[in-house]
Amino acid sequence: MILISHRGNTHGPNPKTENYPVHIINVLNQGYDVEIDVWKVGEEWYLGHDEPRYLIDVKFLQNPHLWCHAKNLQALESMLEYGINCFWHQGDDFTITSKGDIWTYPRKESCKKTVMVCKEKELALKMLKKDIKAICSDFVEALK
Repeated sequence: MILISHRGNTHGPNPKTENYPVHIINVLNQGYDVEIDVWKVGEEWYLGHDEPRYLIDVKFLQNPHLWCHAKNLQALESMLEYGINCFWHQGDDFTITSKGDIWTYPRKESCKKTVMVCKEKELALKMLKKDIKAICSDFVEALK
């Protein structure tokens, strides 16, 4: 099962380091996949949850261990053109990623292609017993 660090968090939510590029690289180097929030404004690419915050190069996004949550239409359209693993959602129960996986809201039905978002550590630990593709959580270190 793939463990996906939500915005680079490994031991719980940490708004100070979420989506920070250097932190994301460190978490990738620990062997985790990482979900990040991506914006495109004009020709510039950014990471950030509520707003474009950290300027990055598009090459950063081409890492196959990143799961890029498009935060605006321009980011989604451009990431699809580049073949980047990406998705868009805003509270949908399910959405399909560009690679054909099923990004799933917490506590919804699951299948073998499910990437289950688990905001609570207890839910993430329960999901380890399921036959799913991945878990996206702020608590991936506890899931090892």
